[in-house]
This record gives sequence, structure tokens and C-alpha cells, in this order.
Amino acid sequence: MGTLEVLQNTAHSGQHRLTAHQMVRDTLRLAILSGRLPGGTRLVQADIATTLNVSTTPVREALRELASDGLIQFDPHRGAVVHELDMEELKEIYVIRMVLEPLAVRLAAERLTKEQLARAAELLREMDDTDDPGWWVERNWQFHSLIEQAAGSRRLAAVIKTVQNSATLYVAHSVQLNPARMREGNAEHKALLSALNKRDGDKAAEILEKHLNRTMQGILKSADASDQPVPGGRAR
Repeated sequence: MGTLEVLQNTAHSGQHRLTAHQMVRDTLRLAILSGRLPGGTRLVQADIATTLNVSTTPVREALRELASDGLIQFDPHRGAVVHELDMEELKEIYVIRMVLEPLAVRLAAERLTKEQLARAAELLREMDDTDDPGWWVERNWQFHSLIEQAAGSRRLAAVIKTVQNSATLYVAHSVQLNPARMREGNAEHKALLSALNKRDGDKAAEILEKHLNRTMQGILKSADASDQPVPGGRAR
């Protein structure tokens, strides 16, 4: 399936409520996270604009935002391309996450409001109710972001957001290779939320560190088992 056909199939009717920039961004993001646009795929502004019936301006804005999120990169010769996965990059990202996010969750355990805890529970229900990898990954990102933002440190949250954005493609890759990982992840998230509801920051941090390590090891194991580069990327 070509890039343009993928985008046509990904765009949905509910997007008429979004601005053109938001619609393009969300369509591309879902297509990337669901694996329908694999690493290395070229994203030509004019073609995207024609397919989604918008001008090139919102496409350009969307591509810049997706680049800042680590989902695409700008190649001097090929233009915008979907970011290719790299197992050494994966290890670096998760080492950072396993240091910073348990710290944030300890702080968040003391500060999460009832409304934030309710929203986290709602996100978990949505993740339980879907088998779509792209949809699940988006809710997974929102769940983790909600907790880290509640830590009360803007600088810590900003650093974590950067590595979480970079990790998103790898999480998507993990659940595409092993859809059962979504169910496993849901169980781990529920244990994490239970600890947060009890305001047990140490337990929450322990659960989160194990959760992040399982995700990393799962991706590495899948790449080693196939003895092939990850789809659209490089396994090292």
C-alpha cells in the first residue's frame, strides 16, 4: 500500500472538527504509530496536501511538529522521512527513562489530584477496549505524560517529554510485533495506578522501572529473534 493510500485510509470523519494542521498531524501520527507508514518512508508535502485536501502550509507545520516529537526526521537529500528505528538509540532512551521517570512518579504520588487519577483510569479503560496498536500507543503516551506532569517540576517534565516522544515509535514497534504486549502493559499500568491511588511513591517507582525495562527487553528480544532489522529501521 502506497503512502497516499495509507493516508486516505487513516483519515477519518471525526477530524472535521480539527484545524487543518491538527488533522494532518493526527493522520500522519496515527499512520506512523500503527506501522502503516514504516521507518524510511518519504513524506512529500505536495502529495500529502493533495491527498488530504489541504494547502501545503498545514502540512509543513504538521511535519515540523512530528519532527520535534521524534517521529520523523528531515534528510537533506530525501526531505521528510519517517524516523528509522535503531536498537542502540532504544537502549539510550530507556536508560534515561528508567532513571528519570521513577523519580517523577515518586513526586507525582504525592501530588496527583482526584481528577488526574480519574483521567488516568479513563485512559486505562480506553486502552483495555482497543486492539488497535496506534490508538493504544497514543493512549499509553497520554497516560505516562499525565503522571510525569503531575510531578510538579516543569524542567523534569520537559526532559522526560523529550525521551518519551523519542520512545513512542519503539513502543509502537513493540506492540506491532507482539500484540499481547498491549494486554501485559495494561496490567502493569493498572498496578502502577493502584500504587498511585494509595500514594505509595516507592512502590509506584518500582513498578514503573520494571515496566519500562520489560518494554525495552521485549523490543530487543523481538529484534534478536527475527535476526533481521526492525521494520523500516536498523537493529544493532
